Amino acid sequence: MARRWLFGLLSLIIAFSGTAFTRPPSVSPQSNPQPAFAPNPPPGPDRFTTVSVEYTSYEWYLATWKGSNIVCSVVFDHEGLPHPSDVYNNCDLNVYTKWITQPPCIYEDTTLCDGYYTFPITSKPAQKQVAMELASASAWISLEDCEAVLSTSTNICESNPTLVISGQEPLADEKIIRIEGTYDGQSFDCDQTNVCKFHIPETVENGVQVDFWSYSTYGDSSPVYSAQVRVQKANEGDPDQHYWYVDVLSSQWQGQAVPICSDAWNAFAPVGGSPKWLTTPTQSQELSSDIPYTYLAANLIKQGAVNASTCPDGGITPDGGANQCGLERSREEVFNWQNRFDGLIMSTAKETGVPAHLLKNLFARESQFWPGSVSGIGDVGLGQLTENGADTTLFWNPFFYYQFCTFILPGETCGKGYMHISTEEQEQLRTALVGSVNATCKDCPLGIDLEHADYSVGVFAHSMIANCRQAGQVVTNYTGKSPGEVASYEDLWKFSLVNYNAGGGCLAEVITRSLGEGNTILTWENTSPFISGACGGAVDYVNDISK
Repeated sequence: MARRWLFGLLSLIIAFSGTAFTRPPSVSPQSNPQPAFAPNPPPGPDRFTTVSVEYTSYEWYLATWKGSNIVCSVVFDHEGLPHPSDVYNNCDLNVYTKWITQPPCIYEDTTLCDGYYTFPITSKPAQKQVAMELASASAWISLEDCEAVLSTSTNICESNPTLVISGQEPLADEKIIRIEGTYDGQSFDCDQTNVCKFHIPETVENGVQVDFWSYSTYGDSSPVYSAQVRVQKANEGDPDQHYWYVDVLSSQWQGQAVPICSDAWNAFAPVGGSPKWLTTPTQSQELSSDIPYTYLAANLIKQGAVNASTCPDGGITPDGGANQCGLERSREEVFNWQNRFDGLIMSTAKETGVPAHLLKNLFARESQFWPGSVSGIGDVGLGQLTENGADTTLFWNPFFYYQFCTFILPGETCGKGYMHISTEEQEQLRTALVGSVNATCKDCPLGIDLEHADYSVGVFAHSMIANCRQAGQVVTNYTGKSPGEVASYEDLWKFSLVNYNAGGGCLAEVITRSLGEGNTILTWENTSPFISGACGGAVDYVNDISK
């Protein structure tokens, strides 16, 4: 469970390491610090220049139908007819108003028409000065002398951790001259340098906020960046030897990638690593399972992969599962099939960051690894995608949306974003996405198109990312706080599974009811009792996947 912020002894020890600095102030144990701000707030990026651009200048005349009297010259820089804005910018307002509202000339004798017409005069090469925004200075955050632990996505420091903030100047003739910021509300200032280093003490479980920025000789500063930094001391093993777990959440973090969705939620994974169901092992063999799945066995029997003809009822129960004899006959095939996707799950987990154990458990619960469709339900694939699920994936995962959309629609259409394409185009994408994960194939061996099945593993990983983002937004909408302030990383994943299984409406309802009972911190224990009715199946669903 997340805990409330505590204020304690804060003593920032600056590590020289050849770097200029100004010592940040310390906070006494009795004080209650408030966020501090620099005396002169950073101006932020302010970089523009002008460049000469060659183009073709087109000149047209605007003349009266009666008498062909020229009333103005229209100059513009594009092919085709003058745009209304071109006439507006070059001609008298009264002329423009009459021209834009006049009816078309329908007479063979054009002198009978009222108003104006346009005709081209000349075109010639020209140059113009165009304003261009230059790349801004930036600042980055990292750790010194700490080792990243791949299996837990955290950092271990054997000595008091050193936080490093580095400025970066992209312009060749300029340089970073200063780093400033606040650490847990206390100002720090490193003058005449592009690197700022200082030791950081142990923090509360939710960490502390760090704001930082850099100044450039250009005369401006980088944007103000933020980070959440957590330092927790570990006293395992030899009591005379200590080490620290350090985790950083920031868009400017230069260390090992943080656990997926933790940055979107501003929520740290548990100190020292996540529970097993939210991890990715080092080898695919560690995902191996040997569970007698009756639905999987039944499908293998029906498709002829297993001969259960001597079993009662051919090895199939009236409800469509495998009976005990069918399970015995299909044991080897069931074992092989439920593990055939493990290597792909591993590579997908490494590519997307979605935990491999989570994906494996999801497929086990949803389809027992049979990637076809469930007759009459409309859920398809390893993760049983629906059209509503496809809508969530395309809306809440913009990266995946654009990647998938360009296979179906023109790039310029996709570039508008999912919410800004037509209803018909949205439906086309949803239908295509559901179809892409449905591996049912009458003419394929075992009735399964394995290429579709393999492709779908990545789709479901991106769908989980979409659901974690939507779940985080639901939490924020109903609490007014960032998800990490009111729920733990593990519980936020459980809420994401509710979102995946039952939808955002169900998640919003149970959060509202839990808050109504006075719960200021949302946990699975104090929220799941309110999941009922049409949403009720989500309880067992989450418990099965997260056990």
